[in-house]
Amino acid sequence: MPDVSLAPEEDAFVPDPDANREAVYRLLGMSDDEYRSVCEILGREPRPAELAMYSVMWSEHCSYKSSRSHLKRFPTDAPWVVVGPGENAGVVDIGDGWLAALRIESHNHPSYVEPYQGAATGVGGILRDVFTMGARPVALWDQIRFGPLDQSKNRYLFGGVVAGIAGYGNAVGVPTVGGEVDFAECYSGNPLVNVMCLGVLQRDQLVLGTAGTDGAVAILLGRATGRDGIGGASVLASASFEEASEAKRPSVQVGDPFEEKKLIEACLELYEKGLVLGVQDLGAAGLSCATSEPAARAGMGMDVDLSSVHVRESGMSAPELLMSESQERMMAFVDPSEVDEVLAVARHWEIDASVVGTVKAGGMLRVFHDGSLVAELPAASLSEDAPLYHRPLGEPHWMEDIWAKTLTFVIRPGLAEALMKLLDDPSIASKAWVYNQYDHMLFLNTVIPPGNDGSLIRVGNTNKALAVSTDGNGRLCYLDPRRGGGRLVYEAALNVAMTGARPLALVDNLNFGNPEKPEVMWQFRESIEGISEACERLGIPVVGGNVSFYNETDGVDIYPTPVVGLLGLVDPMPESPPRLDRIEEGMSLWRFGPEWAINLAGSAFEKITFAHVGGRPSAPDPTMAKACIEMATRLVNELGIPALHDISDGGMAIAASEMAIGSGQGVRLEFTDWRHLFSEDPHRFLAAVPDELSETVGALAVEVGIPAARIGSFGGDEIAFEQGGIRAVVALDAATETYKNAIPHRMSH
Repeated sequence: MPDVSLAPEEDAFVPDPDANREAVYRLLGMSDDEYRSVCEILGREPRPAELAMYSVMWSEHCSYKSSRSHLKRFPTDAPWVVVGPGENAGVVDIGDGWLAALRIESHNHPSYVEPYQGAATGVGGILRDVFTMGARPVALWDQIRFGPLDQSKNRYLFGGVVAGIAGYGNAVGVPTVGGEVDFAECYSGNPLVNVMCLGVLQRDQLVLGTAGTDGAVAILLGRATGRDGIGGASVLASASFEEASEAKRPSVQVGDPFEEKKLIEACLELYEKGLVLGVQDLGAAGLSCATSEPAARAGMGMDVDLSSVHVRESGMSAPELLMSESQERMMAFVDPSEVDEVLAVARHWEIDASVVGTVKAGGMLRVFHDGSLVAELPAASLSEDAPLYHRPLGEPHWMEDIWAKTLTFVIRPGLAEALMKLLDDPSIASKAWVYNQYDHMLFLNTVIPPGNDGSLIRVGNTNKALAVSTDGNGRLCYLDPRRGGGRLVYEAALNVAMTGARPLALVDNLNFGNPEKPEVMWQFRESIEGISEACERLGIPVVGGNVSFYNETDGVDIYPTPVVGLLGLVDPMPESPPRLDRIEEGMSLWRFGPEWAINLAGSAFEKITFAHVGGRPSAPDPTMAKACIEMATRLVNELGIPALHDISDGGMAIAASEMAIGSGQGVRLEFTDWRHLFSEDPHRFLAAVPDELSETVGALAVEVGIPAARIGSFGGDEIAFEQGGIRAVVALDAATETYKNAIPHRMSH
């Protein structure tokens, strides 16, 4: 792998600067050193089509050139891992011949330029990543972040992104069943749009992204290729934003969910009939990726005829055809004897199909257009020889100052007023405005719907269920990226456990600022370390992920915002899985987890009440985390506890209030220090316990080795916090109205 920071060897080919007066490669996002490396590989100046291919395949988005050296830190192995990082999606074994495929991706920059299509095509791309593996997509989760809703531009972006996710997911027929929405000033110029997809398949349906053997035929399936999306994700996600980025609008792809639905069904039929040797999604880098990567994986080369590609625009040049990221396209590699049957399946589903290439031994990728050879290069060089940067990193000079700015001596606020202020914050308030636009009951397999901590999806007609929680916290990771990254894993694992599931595997989406800044690379490295340490302690492999750099606008970076999607398995599924709406009058409120420390660093209370972000968040405790996860799963599976809720954003005050609002039952909560109500320290959760189970619950906590206490009860029409003679009360109706209307009220302006 060439190190682009090194000068060429004396006998290497040196490009003639006079031959590149306009430095076209710079316009395509390549550095001088990267261009020199291309010339070394080819032994000559690249042709225009070759330059186009290297520019998109060596982009930050496609090559991970700033992150690959750090991603090796993730633990990726476990007996149940079938396919780990490097393929289109991770795949794990869930027993009895069933597999689950999972993937998470970002479409941040395109969604800023064109929010509806940017988000919609993000959904389309993640669906293809999953059904490329042979799986039927069964559910989606969205992780989205925007600037404050008091700014009209942020309302426009938020509304457009949600509509795009809903429009595509609903039309293609895959339910969006959960996720997370957050708002902070740092996302105003750079929203985050991450989408996770889960699919299920039988083991014999698994398909990999390989070109097969010498003589295999490449068939392009799906929508016709056009000029939309040329350099789209690969270019937009590989450079910083300026306020004039609307000029990049032509680089955003345009999606057609109905075409995607037909493509899904056609591909699943091809898999069922055993007609394909391998399949590759056409996402970022388009045909450049879909020809080179499968060939490289197979140790093969390929001859490609661009004149055979079905197009919807005339006069497209070879570079345009190779760079286009037009949506709803797949490349299938098939035995020559199966070509006619593959084309017949395509006709049955009314999708276009074209024979565009032949796999060849020798490793060379040759591309022809209108009878002329326009590219000839080693297939593996587009991925395996991509540049690898070891960018400088260093702890930000302001880190110690931020840690010192902790709120320690705070006069107790009006607790009722503080609670109502938190309930009115869009980051905490009900996200029903979002998920009510999604059809989350498609297939009727959604057992735990949006509005709970984790989602639960039944696997076909089995008694198995898959739980998923997606979690991120940019504010926490800004204050301490290592502790923040680790706590995300522990929170997601606890959320999955509270459905009764055993944590199984993780995917991540790492959203960061400009990697050319040492402090950003330090945040990146520290976050990876925190995530890796937590995964190792819990025995959870990382089976895939995505890196999104250059999330900055006019030089201002977003918070470091890693997002994790954690998959869990429950087998057999509980008869009555826990949900907040199962809480009944007379049930007791219990708290589980370590005794409280006085730490409000990174808390929503600190940000919303004092407009302050500072201090150092508490470190995770792996031993307590394991005990908490075990306690949650046993409460569900052994005792059938009706409702559990983790203590996270807003602390115990918000967790108890959300249980009350979700069930329509008032709650009375006893506390010893008012700061305990708002602390967000990890490894703590609440549960609604029927009185007849109280003694059993207490004994189980002792057995597991986790502190537990009965701190209140449900019933009535108030949310009440009590300490001795202090009593703060909010009417349940008023709290519910504030909580449910916070986002709709702002979006109506």
